[in-house]
Amino acid sequence: MDVWKQTYEQLIFLQDRSIHFKAIIAIHNTKLGPALGGCRFRHYENEADAVDDALRLSRSMSYKTAVSGIPYGGGKAVILSSPHSSAQRERLFLALADYIEQLGGRYITGMDLGTSVSDMDWMKQRTNYVTDASGSLGASNDLTATMTAYGVFLSTRAALKVVYGTEDMSYKRVAVQGLGKVGYRLCRYLKQAGAHLIVSDIDSQRAIAAAREFGASVRLPEEILTTACDVLAPCALGGVLNSATIPGLNCRIVVGAANNQLLEDAHGELLHKRGILYAPDYVINAGGIIVTAEELAGGNAAHAKQEVENIYGTLSGLLAQARLAGISPARAADLLAEGLLS
Repeated sequence: MDVWKQTYEQLIFLQDRSIHFKAIIAIHNTKLGPALGGCRFRHYENEADAVDDALRLSRSMSYKTAVSGIPYGGGKAVILSSPHSSAQRERLFLALADYIEQLGGRYITGMDLGTSVSDMDWMKQRTNYVTDASGSLGASNDLTATMTAYGVFLSTRAALKVVYGTEDMSYKRVAVQGLGKVGYRLCRYLKQAGAHLIVSDIDSQRAIAAAREFGASVRLPEEILTTACDVLAPCALGGVLNSATIPGLNCRIVVGAANNQLLEDAHGELLHKRGILYAPDYVINAGGIIVTAEELAGGNAAHAKQEVENIYGTLSGLLAQARLAGISPARAADLLAEGLLS
């Protein structure tokens, strides 16, 4: 993703040295409604990496909400983890909540990588512009993660139908990179549908657990991208599809839950030239944000699941449009989102 070629509405740098607090809020586009996007809490090698992550994620959120028909824009917050974070965690999230409250509803946050319901509970003390707190729809039974995995599973079926002419997962090999909340749940859906799983995670215990529960084969993290499979499912961090990794891919389809899987927009074209069907991540991993929008609208889990099931049709239609236009699915998705946001 060519992040610096994009236009962003607002980029906010926050700091309080007394509590070792550094955070960034990026707001990409609010044409369709207030910016919606979770808060990350992670270590970055430097501040530039944190800015890049916030910008990329906020843009993806704008595209995701637009393509999904959700009346919100895209934003993202990141808190930079430091050696002092454990002792100060509550104060860090309270500080972020104070700044979000000052935005007056322009940005609404929720859980993301490295954050939890308890973090959202702290923020809820200082601002109403937060989701996924205790008792919320998204926090109940990890519905956000479950519906994200469900949307990716449905998208896998849609992609298989295009490439193989059938949704049947029997005898299909799916390599899942990353076994966090979403990746592990995706494995469960895939196994129930008859897929043979190949898994990897930087936490070897998670991989061992998946091997036991799903009869999965285990690969080392450095092996999973080159493993022979029908479907590769990146479910860890972004940027995994790039000039260094794409030539070594040994799959027909890429359908994963991770955000910003393409390091740059050009890598969607590179996948297309290699004959690998790439299901655009922000189209297929929208289950979580659909749950959040349902929560904000006062809806329920059953209706949220119905909305997530629309992802199958959205992806199928997008792949058909890309085929007719002779362009990559990544480009077709971008054109669709940008048309809705222009």
